[in-house]
This record gives sequence, structure tokens and C-alpha cells, in this order.
Amino acid sequence: MPVLTRLIPSPIVVDIRPGALDDLATVLADQRISSSGKLAVAISGGSGARLRERISPALPDADWFEVGGGTLDNAIKLAEAMKRGHYDAVVGLGGGKIIDCAKFAAARVGLPLVAVATNLSHDGLCSPVATLDNDAGRGSYGVPNPIAVVIDLDVIRAAPVRFVRSGIGDALSNISAVADWELANREKGESIDGLAAAMARQAGEAVLRHPGGVGDDSFLQVLAEGLVLTGISMSVAGDSRPASGACHEINHAFDLLFPKRAASHGEQCGMGAAFAMHLRGAREESAYMAAVLRRHGLPVLPEDIGFTPEEFVQVVEFAPSTRPGRYTILEHLDLSTDQIRDAYADYAKAIGS
Repeated sequence: MPVLTRLIPSPIVVDIRPGALDDLATVLADQRISSSGKLAVAISGGSGARLRERISPALPDADWFEVGGGTLDNAIKLAEAMKRGHYDAVVGLGGGKIIDCAKFAAARVGLPLVAVATNLSHDGLCSPVATLDNDAGRGSYGVPNPIAVVIDLDVIRAAPVRFVRSGIGDALSNISAVADWELANREKGESIDGLAAAMARQAGEAVLRHPGGVGDDSFLQVLAEGLVLTGISMSVAGDSRPASGACHEINHAFDLLFPKRAASHGEQCGMGAAFAMHLRGAREESAYMAAVLRRHGLPVLPEDIGFTPEEFVQVVEFAPSTRPGRYTILEHLDLSTDQIRDAYADYAKAIGS
């Protein structure tokens, strides 16, 4: 009887620890990603530029490219600039915007990408998706997974704590997203990948249950690992489904309806996840998630990020239109405006305002 297996697209190197950045050149050489040291390094004008001074002596043959922002135009310009050189790989050194630009540019010129994250704001650092602003708003572009992921916990701790908090909200939202995927499977017969679901859910649960805080290396290790696993789960599924459900629909609705007032991706996703868990009747799980979010300094009520309950009702009502074809608890319940208003009042009471 044949034994059937599948290959999982994943990085060949995942290096998460204090001081990892100092060994970047050694890791790339030992893993034969770049034995020559010919690298194109994409950096931001902020954290990336500061770190360049630290690591450039170890990368004497690298060419450095400062990326202006997280737009499609920035990514295309980066790709065009890199075409003039001959490189073994592209290194994206910075936050999510820089890594997404580097992902897109690397795919465009046919080079592997090494993601060196300077913050943990969301799960995109190891995902097969580059999210870039374009003339129509914001688009998601399919790209190969990074060939390597390097996360220096010393660098993460030095970044503003709001980035860690955002990553916490994004990781916790996996739990709600997987519940939505299972709902779609039961109600609509949507195919579900058990391995992808397990990876995403356990990543979220590990962050949810960890007793540490945003300044603890042990907690940051678990959060970083969870975000990497979430990215790989999306590759396994071939879709963002393991990490994107009603929580992300609510996040997108905030961004579209209130673009100048929206909070961070992770803040909105975490709050959306706690509310979505409440909607599906998991009141204890919702209350516990809200308590963990609060413990880490994240919002659980719209007032926490400067919105009124009525504006939140508007967001929830609009949310399903942000992802046509995606079935979540919002589409399942199909609540009227008054029903959303009542559900929110019940949620606020249940978690304690």
C-alpha cells in the first residue's frame, strides 16, 4: 500500500533568539543561501537604516536599497533597481511594509527572500502574501514563502511595544478565524485543511495561554514562533483562511470606513476576534480572550481606540462586504443593524466595560 505524503512550503532556516542578527552572514553561508555574500538588502529609512551600521561589516559585498514605503510602486521600483545587479538572494530587513515590498520584488526578479523582522506586528513576515498599497487602496499579492526567517529578540524588545501588541492581536485572532473556517465547512461544505487549521489554532492558543508579558523573552519567543507558524499555515492551505475570518473582515471595515482613524491591524483583529467569539456563543472563550488582550494592553471595546459603539455597529454591518465569498459567523448570522447593536451591548456587558 503506497504511503502518501505532501511537501510543505516552509523556510529552510527559522532563527529566533537574542543576538540572531549578528549571525546573519554565517547562517546564509552555512545554509548555502549566499556563500558569495552577494545580497540585495532592502531596508527602511528607520530601523533598517540604523541596523545597517551594525551588520554591514559582516556583509561587505551586499548592496543596500532604501525602500520608501509599503506601496506597489515602491516594490516595483525596488525590483527594477535590483535587476541591475547579480545577487544570490534578497534580504528584507525591517517591519512588515519593508518585508512585503522585498517579498514582491524578490518574486518579480526570481530570487529567494530572507525575512529579517525588526518587529512582530503581524503574521505576514512568513506568509506567501505581500500586502501593498495601490491606486485602488490595498491589494494582496501571492509570492513565494521566505527561504529563511531571522528574528533577533534583542531587536524586537528595542522596537516600540505597540508592534508587539499588534502581533499579539493578530495571533489571537487565529482562534476565531479557524472557528469560522470550521463553520464554513459544516454549513457550506467548504474544504478545510486539518493541518493548516491545527497549525494556526495552536499558534494562537500558545500566545493566549502564555503567562508572560510583552517584555519577556520567553513570551516574545512564543509570539514570534506563532506568527511564523501562522504564515506557514497559510502556505499549507494555499489561502489566508487559517488566519482570516470575521476578525479580519472587521479589521478591513475599520480601515475602509475610517482610514484616517483606524488603529493597528492587530488591535482591530484582536478586538474583532473577541467579539466574533461572543457572537458564536463562546462567551467564556470570548471573555478570556478579552481579558488576555487587556492584560497585554490591547483594546477590547471600540471606545478603547476612539470609536463609539454606534460606529462599531456600522463597522460590523459593513464587514462582510470586505471579503465577498468568505463565510464567517457574520455571514452565518446575517444580523440586522438593531441585532448588531444588541449583540454589542451584550458583549460589552459580558466582558466588563
